[in-house]
Amino acid sequence: MFITFEGIEGTGKTTQIQNIKKYFESRGKEVFLTMEPGGSRVGRELRKMLLHVDNKDLTPLTELFLYLADRAQHVAQVIRPELEAGKVVLCDRFADSTIVYQGYGRGLDTTMLQQLNEAAVAGLWPDLTIILDIDPEVGLKRATDRNIEEGKAMDEGRFEAEHISFHKRIREGYLTWAALNRDRIRVADASSSPNDVFERIKTIIEARFFATG
Repeated sequence: MFITFEGIEGTGKTTQIQNIKKYFESRGKEVFLTMEPGGSRVGRELRKMLLHVDNKDLTPLTELFLYLADRAQHVAQVIRPELEAGKVVLCDRFADSTIVYQGYGRGLDTTMLQQLNEAAVAGLWPDLTIILDIDPEVGLKRATDRNIEEGKAMDEGRFEAEHISFHKRIREGYLTWAALNRDRIRVADASSSPNDVFERIKTIIEARFFATG
């Protein structure tokens, strides 16, 4: 199984991915966690360029091609081998982030983005994508506070530094994209307690992969 987690900044993806990892392990599955950008050796270098707050001058196309390069390497070097080894792969962000952030957020053509993503993933799309949904102002405050607490305000704060209007576009973009891809994408309300959010995600996963009858 290949499951990806999406959402604006501050939705609690990291916490929920850890919870879902434990859930799958309780069912006897071997789980591999990864993320974008930065899931491969090359990707870790690209992550520094993409997320550092000093790189505000990246053009939308430059940003796009850096993300695609990260993804192509990630799929070939990490995700596909782990899936072929029989593991459940849980990924924090994947191709849908590019559609939403560079398309709905930056204004690039979503059809072009879909085509470029097709090349980058080489046919490997998630079995399920879960979008964690939250009010942008709440999520942005969470993310900004987290970066300050972890000392990452500069190193990984480029998107948190965007105006609130950008984050609102991203949230609406995710909801629009989910509505266009109902066969693969599910939306989970992330505004309540972490345990409640986990229960919502678990229900989605069980209905998708473990339902009987």
